Amino acid sequence: MDQKSIDVKAIVRVKLTVLGFFKNLGIGQGLDGVADLLLQDAFQLELLSIELDPRTPGLEKQPIKAYARRDINQKEEDEVRYEAHFSVPADCGEIGAILVQNEHRREQFLEDIVLTGLPYGDVTIYCDSWVHSKFENPEKRIFFTNKSYLPSQTPGGLKRFRERELENLRGNGEGERKSFERIYDYDTYNDLGDPDSNLELQRPVLGGKKHPYPRRCRTGRPLSKIDPLSETRSSSFYVPRDEEFADVKEISFGVNILSAVLHALVPTLEATIVDKNLGFPTFATIDSLFKDGIELPQLKNQRDLKLILPGLVLADTEKDILLFQKPEVVERDELAWIRDEEFSRQTLAGVNPCSIKLVEEWPLKSALNPEIYGPPESAITTETIERQIKGYTTFEEALGQKKIFILDYHDVFLPYINKVREIQGTSLYSSRTLFFLTPQGTLNPLVIELTRPPSNGKPQWKQVFTPSLNATESWLWRLAKVHVLANDSAHHQLISHWLRTHCCTEPYIIAANRQLSAAHPIYRLLYPHFRYTMEINALAREALINADGIIETTFSARKYCMELSSDIYDQAWRFDFQALPADLISRGLAVEDSTAPHGLKLTIEDYPYANDGLILWDAIMEWVSEYVNHYYPEEDLVESDQELQAWWAEIKNKGHEDKKDEKWWPMLKTQKDLVEIITSMIWVSSGHHAAVNFLQYTYAGYFPNRPTIARTKMPSEDPTEEEWNKFLDKPYLTLLESFPSKIQATKVMAVLDILSTHSPDEEYIGDRIEPSWAEDPAVKEAFERFNKKLKGIEETIDGRNANKDLQNRHGAGTLPYEVLKPFSKPGLTGMGVPYSISI
Repeated sequence: MDQKSIDVKAIVRVKLTVLGFFKNLGIGQGLDGVADLLLQDAFQLELLSIELDPRTPGLEKQPIKAYARRDINQKEEDEVRYEAHFSVPADCGEIGAILVQNEHRREQFLEDIVLTGLPYGDVTIYCDSWVHSKFENPEKRIFFTNKSYLPSQTPGGLKRFRERELENLRGNGEGERKSFERIYDYDTYNDLGDPDSNLELQRPVLGGKKHPYPRRCRTGRPLSKIDPLSETRSSSFYVPRDEEFADVKEISFGVNILSAVLHALVPTLEATIVDKNLGFPTFATIDSLFKDGIELPQLKNQRDLKLILPGLVLADTEKDILLFQKPEVVERDELAWIRDEEFSRQTLAGVNPCSIKLVEEWPLKSALNPEIYGPPESAITTETIERQIKGYTTFEEALGQKKIFILDYHDVFLPYINKVREIQGTSLYSSRTLFFLTPQGTLNPLVIELTRPPSNGKPQWKQVFTPSLNATESWLWRLAKVHVLANDSAHHQLISHWLRTHCCTEPYIIAANRQLSAAHPIYRLLYPHFRYTMEINALAREALINADGIIETTFSARKYCMELSSDIYDQAWRFDFQALPADLISRGLAVEDSTAPHGLKLTIEDYPYANDGLILWDAIMEWVSEYVNHYYPEEDLVESDQELQAWWAEIKNKGHEDKKDEKWWPMLKTQKDLVEIITSMIWVSSGHHAAVNFLQYTYAGYFPNRPTIARTKMPSEDPTEEEWNKFLDKPYLTLLESFPSKIQATKVMAVLDILSTHSPDEEYIGDRIEPSWAEDPAVKEAFERFNKKLKGIEETIDGRNANKDLQNRHGAGTLPYEVLKPFSKPGLTGMGVPYSISI
């Protein structure tokens, strides 16, 4: 060995996928296997110094090359190890990155590369990345060490490589993307329909002047022959290769299980329940879903449902039996779904706690065109409310004291009612529901208004329903609640869940990969919060939000679901309202108060979502503040960070292009600006998503508590004598007929079961430190404080749930509010906040 050289060894760890050593290798498997056994060169590695070469000004030092070969002595079963040996010049300087070329004929998943023998200690380079074969793409992959650099602070030896990697990730915007590529680009939602297979499946493009919408990742598939504005659909949906984790995670990983439900269980259910309009004739038949289950047929080429869905399909029977677990809301109280107090409580502590608003203007009035939709004035009068709150206060006092609240789904749904009603087996109303805040801190429902616009020569129809001791009025009230809950379910799934979390986050992820280097500290801060999201979003476009998919066939807006979400994005979505404090203020649920905890005074003191959310929000903001101020000690570093500014500009101008000219976009000039922007993104991907996702089966698994659709109109809307008498004779049958059909209910229940379940390898916020954070002692200490604070939040939430004065989370048969407890065990737990939108 040369005295001026150092012997350095590299250990390369390649992870085996859950589908076997290599996925779908074909002939390549044999060639790669032989290469490994014969100790052929498996990877070409090149070490990159952080220094420029003093002998050639402006140029990097020459990379130090070596080939990695299979370690035949390894014993681990879930990985393959390779070794490489380098002769590193003594004056090489610090190693800042490594280039990798995969000599196999198929991609490999690199976990990490460990360098030993360096004078300053061992270096572990974390990869967690698919590396394409050189036969697919000769471009070498680069992996940086765990040291983070702002662009202006990047060592000279790495600058060109940093810039080159970003160019590769952006691509050129041309051609159809190939599965092995890692290219991030933007496109509209022009792939939800499938007009080439059936004209009935044609859907409008979401994104653009007519239907504003966030952008998705570009796939570049051929355009439809029938609709040249839309892309054709295919059996697989491209996402950049490093956004796909299903192959390298556990079989029980959420994406894998959800895919099994969508591609195996749902088709089996559709083959079993042939009559799509078949409902539930009795409540006993609903209960049988949890007691007896549904016998499933064995379909041709069907995968073993017992193996892939052990939590849903019984494993100890000869036949496949789909048996649902009884949701906790009715396990604790079988009559909870009937009670008005529970109906109200769930607006604050249920699965959709972010839609209720304070009534700040009176009388209520629609903003829609009266020439099309009829008189804009609400039928809810002051006198109606006075009768409901008599004994408490007057209406004027209640309004002035901020005690009247509303679920307002009037203008949102009214334009779609006539179109939706043309679809067989579907009804729809716009709705307003008012609540009164009692002295006990709970909400009482006061009144429901349902409206149908002018239709087929008939004038606008609207009716007000109130709780009543009168038998007929009481049943009408119960039926009106079904329609309100169907509207709330649709708004929850399409807006609170899909739009505000999954959909609006994807542009942040695309922009981060296009504009922020993997060595950028902000990229590394956001990375765990962006993991898995693009893969689950692609699966959603494939089988959940697509034409005739789960959402369209089971939710109240039917084929117009996604169009409706576009309308609300256009009218109501603002980035500055995604921060939890701003969201609460915008809905009248809080006001700024410097003397109050979190700087906010809540309008409803016992508001579990807000109370628990704010302590989590504060913890996230404190962690982000420490991290940001560590890397940006001076204000001008934020504004002069070219990558950071390009990232934020691209989010506004490309990712959310249809809102690029809005004045509410935050400026990005100071550390405070950056902290608020990052905290909002992290909150949406962690806390907000957890709150609207992981209670879905708990509250909607028993669909009478939260139906996704109301299939029949109110019996009081233009009834025939026969219809009215039928209702009077057996009102419970009218209620059952309004519920989802058997196929609609079971499809939703199966999907919600999976969406609400934590996988064994779930990654919870603040639980495990990222390697790049651990590299820097100051950042590591800040993370440890964050972790400690999160554990304290768990204790705080437990204490609140034990407080008998907090009736929205404590009481006989009442579910505690635990969904924002940061950590959880696997399964259907109703608690736990993952880092990212991973399901």
